[in-house]
Amino acid sequence: MCYQLVMDEFAAIADPVRRDLLRRLAGGPARVVDLADEHPISRPAISKHLRLLADAGLVSAEDRGRERHYRLTPGGLAPVCAWLAELDELAGRPAPPIPESALDGLDLEVRRTTRERRGARPAATHQEETA
Repeated sequence: MCYQLVMDEFAAIADPVRRDLLRRLAGGPARVVDLADEHPISRPAISKHLRLLADAGLVSAEDRGRERHYRLTPGGLAPVCAWLAELDELAGRPAPPIPESALDGLDLEVRRTTRERRGARPAATHQEETA
């Protein structure tokens, strides 16, 4: 039985060689041999990295004769961008505002307590007078 590893965007960009390949392809399509010339690893190793990027939906390949050209897939990094935007939003988000209804309740409680205290003082004074 043969299992094919499905790579997600996050696993794909975890490797520095793959991130470098993405940076290079951001400048435009490139042939495998040109990409391999820019790295100290073998061409088969570069091809494997490109295959993993393709499996993750980040790049696409086009055969032109005997050459294979790779390019970034539009929107391939959208899940990563969305996740990063969410983190930015959470990190910069101020504390949620206090709802007005909570302030109304606080105002009501303060007024009630004030009335009770005013009402309790004369009663205490009255008790002291009778003692």
